[in-house]
Amino acid sequence: MKPIILLGSGAREHAMAAKLTRDGASVQVVPGNAGIPNSHPGLDPLDFAALEAYARHQGVQLIVVGPEAPLAAGVADYFAGSDIEVFGPTKAGALLESSKVWSKDFMRRYGVATAQAWPFRSDEIAAARAKAAELGGQVVVKYDGLAAGKGVYVCGSLAEAEAALDDLQAHYTGWYSFLLEERLTGPEISIIGLTDGHEMKLLATSQDHKQLLAGDEGPNTGGMGAYCPVPFADDNVLADIRRDIVEPTLRGLQNEQFEFRGFLYFGIMLTPTGPKLLEYNVRLGDPEAEVLLPAMDSSLLTLIEATLDGSLAQQAVRQRPGAYVGVVLASGGYPASGFPTGFPITGLENLPVGVEAFHGATKRNAEGQLVTNGGRVLVLSAQGPTLAAATALAYEAAGLVAFQDKYVRPDIAQRPAPVLTQRAVN
Repeated sequence: MKPIILLGSGAREHAMAAKLTRDGASVQVVPGNAGIPNSHPGLDPLDFAALEAYARHQGVQLIVVGPEAPLAAGVADYFAGSDIEVFGPTKAGALLESSKVWSKDFMRRYGVATAQAWPFRSDEIAAARAKAAELGGQVVVKYDGLAAGKGVYVCGSLAEAEAALDDLQAHYTGWYSFLLEERLTGPEISIIGLTDGHEMKLLATSQDHKQLLAGDEGPNTGGMGAYCPVPFADDNVLADIRRDIVEPTLRGLQNEQFEFRGFLYFGIMLTPTGPKLLEYNVRLGDPEAEVLLPAMDSSLLTLIEATLDGSLAQQAVRQRPGAYVGVVLASGGYPASGFPTGFPITGLENLPVGVEAFHGATKRNAEGQLVTNGGRVLVLSAQGPTLAAATALAYEAAGLVAFQDKYVRPDIAQRPAPVLTQRAVN
């Protein structure tokens, strides 16, 4: 069994660890959580010297990175030139996610289809307000740095745009940058690939549900659920996405002076004038990973190794049949900055066949009970022959798991099927 260290502590990393273990790896998770086997809560994934010492002690020569923070901090750069390989881009490559302004410049340079945008600094709030007014408040405000999926404000009026800029000023101090983007319309999908900077192998299409409440209402979260594959993202849509987004991105990766060997996530909106890129992430999405990895028939371990050794072009990504739906069980009060946790979790032993539980924010209390330890506590991922069957099974499972103040968004994978314009499917 190939020994691997996996960095991260959420449900995405639980899904990654489960998949890599099925693929024949021996996975140690740093720091992990109470529900992930072989977790090491005493190790800090941002302490690269301690990570190296642990890797050498364990005979590990491959580190796979789950979240964005270690990548933005330069974990791939730290191990560059050593005999320990890192699956994930360098710090410069991670700018595709960690800086919204740099990322937008990259899209412009290489002709990636995307929304118009205007960069501002924190001392240019007045100019940003004027631009938002000029656009009638139909804007998206994006904080430049990492914000755990919550530094984005989608505005439908001037009052909402003003409130977003006020919130930006309240949350972030000192000098920072941000973007105003034109607000696009259309359904969103996620496409995630593995790339060595020259070749890209795409996983199944998926769709996230970012807002807290049913009907895509309420505040943005890290994601309340996801499903795959997306029925309306047919071959015509995918051909447009490859031509207008994936291929220009690959040309950019080949041209830039950094190495990129890892996951690349494309957040895409299918607009009336064709697919447009909303954002890159330099990692697997969360909660998309919790449906994409159970749906993957190919070996993730083999694909990672091929990405690192230059043989990715020879690989294919195979999917299992059926549909996969993941529903988040969240703490009441999430995504506010503070809410009570520490509540016992029951019912996980009663999950029906076809459902996997991935732990996002759990721990053991002094009595050894499994308790809540954050916002997105669990993701229950269900497989079924159809999207409706997988959805029903996921919600059946969610009803069997209990903890105080549990919240589940009730309409995951149940959006009405969109009618795409002719341009979007040509």
